[in-house]
Amino acid sequence: MKVAFAPDNAAALPLHVLDADEVALWAGQQSDQVRTWVKASGFKGAIGSALMIPGPDGKPVAALVGYGAEAKRKRGRFAVAAAMTALAPGAYRIESGVPDEKLEEEALGWLLGSYSFNRYREAKSDVPTLVAPKGIDAARIVILAEAEFLTRDLINTPSSDMGPEELEAAARALAEQHEATITVTTGDALVAENFPMIHAVGRAADRAPRLIDMSWGSVGPRLTLVGKGVCFDTGGLNLKPGASMGLMKKDMGGAANVLGLAHMIMASGLQLRLRVLVPAVENSVSGNSFRPQDILTSRKGLTVEINNTDAEGRLVLADALTLASEAEPNLIVSMATLTGAARVAVGPDLAPYFTDDDVAATSLDLSARRMADPVWRLPFHDAYEEIIEPGIADLDNAPKGGFAGAITAALFLRRFVGEEDRYMHFDIYGWQPSAAPGRPKGGALQGARALFDALPTLLDL
Repeated sequence: MKVAFAPDNAAALPLHVLDADEVALWAGQQSDQVRTWVKASGFKGAIGSALMIPGPDGKPVAALVGYGAEAKRKRGRFAVAAAMTALAPGAYRIESGVPDEKLEEEALGWLLGSYSFNRYREAKSDVPTLVAPKGIDAARIVILAEAEFLTRDLINTPSSDMGPEELEAAARALAEQHEATITVTTGDALVAENFPMIHAVGRAADRAPRLIDMSWGSVGPRLTLVGKGVCFDTGGLNLKPGASMGLMKKDMGGAANVLGLAHMIMASGLQLRLRVLVPAVENSVSGNSFRPQDILTSRKGLTVEINNTDAEGRLVLADALTLASEAEPNLIVSMATLTGAARVAVGPDLAPYFTDDDVAATSLDLSARRMADPVWRLPFHDAYEEIIEPGIADLDNAPKGGFAGAITAALFLRRFVGEEDRYMHFDIYGWQPSAAPGRPKGGALQGARALFDALPTLLDL
């Protein structure tokens, strides 16, 4: 799906964005006909409302969009995009009402709101378009939207058409687009190349597990992104109930998010050396499934007792994180749809992240607000380390008790990077459960825009 702003031409209708207190003032400055029309329509400037303004011949000459009250705007984001479905098809140009510091956010929200998942049905052709507002970095905003569309498409595709092989194909297409290099280790070769836990999790599926390794850039600091690519998660022998399995096509949301972030980085030409690692597997059930009480030996040499085969994401990430650490990059970031505990803690709209770097956290939080991409820091709480130590092996993949599940999962992952490595982990949801401005229901990019905006500070670019 092509992402673009509308051409800047005379056909674009002026769009006046009015908050609840400005409607009467604006109408009072218009002709009697327009003033009467606005009053008769009952337009109050609420978020999500719109009104077409007709000319003398009845054809629209302008449009109004509600910006709501400030208190309402604080509850969400992309307020202008909320009115897209209430506008007639055509091109629009923001004429007034949006503060300069909000123009980029609202323009991005409009592009994001134009998304639809069209793989299995006809595309919508009547979505209103927007001329890029003056003074914004339109090219950058298009790149951000392209990244989100890529991520959404990957997550929204059902696992019948998005298994490990198809996820590899998507990574190869992205690598080709940006002239990156890519290698893939598949099937039993994972054992030979010392990725035992990736192989153990994925070996039961008909579609072979693999580790995707993409590199781009030849100068600058080294950034490695690691994304969980569990293309479908049955829970393994600890089989999920049907209600919990229904959304498991999105369990490769971490992989989709790092590929979206990689597109932002490469399309923007950031001066860094990027590596993307995606362990792509299906957690299936068969005679050779890994079992509860198995003890697996990881690439790092740490042993892991399996107390729940449904805690498989941290296993495949562990081998990939060990590989990432071996190259001693300047920053390692993992993204994964890892724990239900994270959703209980912060809900679906916030992307919780973990880091021991206070300066990095401050930078990321500022970028999150700037990029309308909310995140929330959770702690690598050292006092919980003993919870993930079962006694019979070095680590437990599913500690009993149910407390602090997101934190103990993050602590588990941290064991597979070096003590001197700068490491950040995002435990994302990767899904928009109900439609919101700029965010249709379905796959979602979370935390990646904030991280992209913060990278120049994090890596001294």
